[in-house]
Amino acid sequence: MKRLAFLLLCLCFPLAWAGGTAAPKIDIGKGGQCVEETQWMRKNHMNVLKHQRDEVVHKGTREEKHSLKNCIECHASTKDNSVTARADSFCVACHANQAVKIDCFECHSNKRKSAWMQGTGK
Repeated sequence: MKRLAFLLLCLCFPLAWAGGTAAPKIDIGKGGQCVEETQWMRKNHMNVLKHQRDEVVHKGTREEKHSLKNCIECHASTKDNSVTARADSFCVACHANQAVKIDCFECHSNKRKSAWMQGTGK
């Protein structure tokens, strides 16, 4: 009897777990063709951003393809030009779903450059 209960638990647990990880509703902004494949970016974006950060800080090398600014330009909402302003914003939606803290925007802007340049005369 215990073996049967254990077997049922093992079979049903993945089904229950999958129900709790449904894909969040995400405002992808402009979207379009990403610099890398979607699945690859979902898995590796944090490593790409860390590598980009290290290249800029330690070597002064700036590469636009994988820059945070480039991500924001494509993925900031067309409603508010931000990747963090609402629960369905591009960065917030996935990070909240996975219970991961976003600390990029403690220093960096969460808005498209065109949005924060308005009114500066530039």
